[in-house]
Amino acid sequence: MRENIILELFLMFAGAKLLGEVFDRLRQPPVLGELLAGVLIGPHVLGWIHVGEAQEVLAEIGVIILLFTVGLETRISEFRTVAGPATRVGILGIAVPFASGWAITRVLGFGQTESLFVGAALVATSVGITARVLQDLDRLWRPEARVILGAAVLDDVLGLAILAVVAGLGEGGFSGGRVAIVIVEAVAFVALLVLVGPRVARRHGRLLDVPPSERSPFYLALGLCLGLSALAESIGLAGLVGAFLAGLILAETTEEYQLGRDMTPVADLVVPFFFVVTGARLDPAVFTDPVVLGVTALITVLAIAGKVLAGIVGARSMGRRSALAVGVGMMPRGEVGILVASIGLSLGVINGDLYAAVIGMSMLTTLIAPPLLKPLFRGGPDAPSGER
Repeated sequence: MRENIILELFLMFAGAKLLGEVFDRLRQPPVLGELLAGVLIGPHVLGWIHVGEAQEVLAEIGVIILLFTVGLETRISEFRTVAGPATRVGILGIAVPFASGWAITRVLGFGQTESLFVGAALVATSVGITARVLQDLDRLWRPEARVILGAAVLDDVLGLAILAVVAGLGEGGFSGGRVAIVIVEAVAFVALLVLVGPRVARRHGRLLDVPPSERSPFYLALGLCLGLSALAESIGLAGLVGAFLAGLILAETTEEYQLGRDMTPVADLVVPFFFVVTGARLDPAVFTDPVVLGVTALITVLAIAGKVLAGIVGARSMGRRSALAVGVGMMPRGEVGILVASIGLSLGVINGDLYAAVIGMSMLTTLIAPPLLKPLFRGGPDAPSGER
């Protein structure tokens, strides 16, 4: 068994790097090659790998490290300038997709709870996909990127509340008190780290030198990343939110300790596993059923339109092109949409066809967004000095 896992990890890494390089030479985002590698070698096509516990854990570590490195490239002061657009995009990006997803599935004849789960799945945003594309394009410093990241964190907090409500209804019960507690915990967690963390880092950054060792800053930074990820999960948030906030805090010290440079080889090793596992979850055969194909196409259109509309309206003050870029950046549902679908299936409130449609929507939005993002972020000035 152990030998099989090692072989699968080799195939995942080699496939991701090979197809990532192919797509890079075709002037396409390498992440597309990594996703395609997962589809091809996954259990539904060639069957060279399966998505078991070991693969899922490695994928989770990969997206945590990815968001940590993204946070290291961003300063909290940069978010203050885009707080308004990010808030508007985040709220609209939840309200519009949720309402449209619920309404259209009700019109199609699905039950109330089924429709609520579809709406919850459309709310999700998998910022890991967008973050990787922007990182590859060296555009994380752009205001549009900051709006996307800020709105995605807000989406995670508010989306958590929606999922808690819908899951409670699916289980046949609902506790308003529990939902309120979860929301308060999530908001307090994010607010405390955003408001206090960077100040502590600026004033006491030298603590990274304790114990005194050349590698101490790297070890302690990685420990903070994993620690805040675990803390985020303990209150119901995605671990990647804690990782992103850890990077945001340490961004105040990264120039002094070159944390971004030290994290690059770690990210190069583990991040591709996240995208391969995401691709491996897609079963292309589900699209051979005309009914599933039709429902998938319909909710995919709603998923795209909802986020793009939220970006265009919420970020309109940034200009038409930038607002469109924000909307496209919010499109990928990825593993978050898959998680919502899995919860609905496990509770027995959505059937296999609807589950497949939501999975298809999650994967299609994940695959469609990267090639659309590249031309929207192409050109423009280089990153200001010190922000690379």
